Amino acid sequence: MFIIVSPGCSSLAYGAMEELGPFRVNSDGKTLNKNRYSWNNAANVLFLESPAGVGFSYSNKSSDYDTSGDRKTSTDNYIFLVNWLERFPEYKKRDFYIAGESYAGHYVPQLAHTILHNNKKANKTIINLKGIMIGNAVINDETDNRGMYDYLASHAIISDKAAHDINIFCNFSSDIIPIQCQTAMDEYDRDVSFIDIYNIYAPLCNNPNLTALPKKNSIAIDPCSEVYIQAYLNRASVQEALHANVTKLKYDWEPCSDIISNWGDSPSTIIPLLHEFLNNGLRVWIFSGDIDGRVPITSTKYSIKKMNLSTKTAWYPWFFNGEVGGYAEVYNGDLTFATVREAGHEVPRYQPGRALSLIMHFLKGTPLPTTKIQP
Repeated sequence: MFIIVSPGCSSLAYGAMEELGPFRVNSDGKTLNKNRYSWNNAANVLFLESPAGVGFSYSNKSSDYDTSGDRKTSTDNYIFLVNWLERFPEYKKRDFYIAGESYAGHYVPQLAHTILHNNKKANKTIINLKGIMIGNAVINDETDNRGMYDYLASHAIISDKAAHDINIFCNFSSDIIPIQCQTAMDEYDRDVSFIDIYNIYAPLCNNPNLTALPKKNSIAIDPCSEVYIQAYLNRASVQEALHANVTKLKYDWEPCSDIISNWGDSPSTIIPLLHEFLNNGLRVWIFSGDIDGRVPITSTKYSIKKMNLSTKTAWYPWFFNGEVGGYAEVYNGDLTFATVREAGHEVPRYQPGRALSLIMHFLKGTPLPTTKIQP
């Protein structure tokens, strides 16, 4: 299984070290603790720093950082996968799945499309793609934006008037910003600046300092975990162990890169690709942490509605450890939409157990459990 996070941010730092990898970084920035809900309990997991310039990935040509975009990223990711499978041929015939979150709502479908295209062009299976899963994903610009403001208004973060004015006066496909739109945007900027938009109920990191000794391990989320990860991945011994370029300054490596200054292309929707996958028999699951304010559940629901799919299995609660893990609905073509209760933008970070249950059912192709007692 292949994991992608988002543009400009590291899959190793966020996906592996903060969410679903086998280890989490302790508060001393030096030591690790085991993540018992790691997704490698369910599959072999491969993380990719993408595009070039993000995380520990790089190009020998600095001009490559000025030509980044969706198409180039998809091409580069595909070339990487083909070469990786040549290097490790024992995995060539294995079932292959791609998962990602946030802007990987573009990356994952575009890579899947490239895989299908090249398989058909070669008239053989180069990569044995079986399905994709995207979470809190950028899918369709118009519904993503409208859904975000509706969500924030319904959760008492921005006013109903601001949400109304943004939906009426803001044109997200134009550089022209009417005064009514700007006024509403100013209110949005002010009101969300005091919270973590990626988890509207999460505490903020108010003491971004490493500790002499690790804090006692807890399933509770430490809002300063990004600080610990940055310190850990800036350690020369860690970089050498990863066979990465050793940075020169104490905090030279950062989890999100600003080296990519120009994003060349980004389609306004990936809905046609989702239809393509359903028509080709790929497994497609879309999940949403229900307390994310950045790409919230309302955005995802609006985007799925644009697909005009009839319902196969009506909305129902699914369970994990005797509690409601979220809610789900299945559509004709077998697209599954699942929410994850009390999870923010990074679902496995906030609800690791529920996220592991989700990925295990996705990989098995089995419905999410409908009873408190699971076999």
